[in-house]
Amino acid sequence: MNRDEIVAELFRMQDKEYALMQARIIPTVSAGRIIGVRTPALRTFAKRLYRDTDVEAFLACAPHQYFDEDQLHAFVISLEKDFDKCIAEVDAFLPCIDNWATCDQLSPKAFRKEPEKLLPYIRSWINADKTYTIRFAIGMLMQHFLDERFDPKYADMVAEVRSEEYYVNMMIAWYFATALAKQYETILPYLEEKRLADWTHNKAIQKSVESYRITDEQKAYLKTLKVRK
Repeated sequence: MNRDEIVAELFRMQDKEYALMQARIIPTVSAGRIIGVRTPALRTFAKRLYRDTDVEAFLACAPHQYFDEDQLHAFVISLEKDFDKCIAEVDAFLPCIDNWATCDQLSPKAFRKEPEKLLPYIRSWINADKTYTIRFAIGMLMQHFLDERFDPKYADMVAEVRSEEYYVNMMIAWYFATALAKQYETILPYLEEKRLADWTHNKAIQKSVESYRITDEQKAYLKTLKVRK
């Protein structure tokens, strides 16, 4: 299936109401680039392409014309089982990502099996100059290194990021809110010592207070740590 056939198939699955909704919540993508294919249909299509097609020609077309192609690309990469091949595909695709949705949908299976091999790449990505490459790096630390593999040095990496980009700062806040839920005693000093930028600090507290995984007592204390201006 070539790229034109893939796009034609995406248009056959189009939901125009869904496209309008996506245009509202993904402001960095112009409405004209959004076909409007629902995520379950995209995932099913990605499995078909990965299983039945020489998909490398499609992956080589990035950056794509349509947002839905980007989503499909992310889902196809996420199915790749070989770590080295997956890393190469991710590295090639990350600079093409221009929105939070595609960034957050990219979740390779290969990384779950060998997360330790991922760390050198995360260190490189988190120091990149691309918004969604940085966001992806933080997301990988949150996904793979907040439980039994947690080490404060990973939280240090995130705390050291300084950016003017909303979608980077939101991911930093999301990381620390999740980290508080999983590693409360270790992560709390990052807020007590105000190691994050003020906006990100307050957003991390807000997201923690909204979480069901944080106790009422913890929430009450976190509220006292908000930066007042």
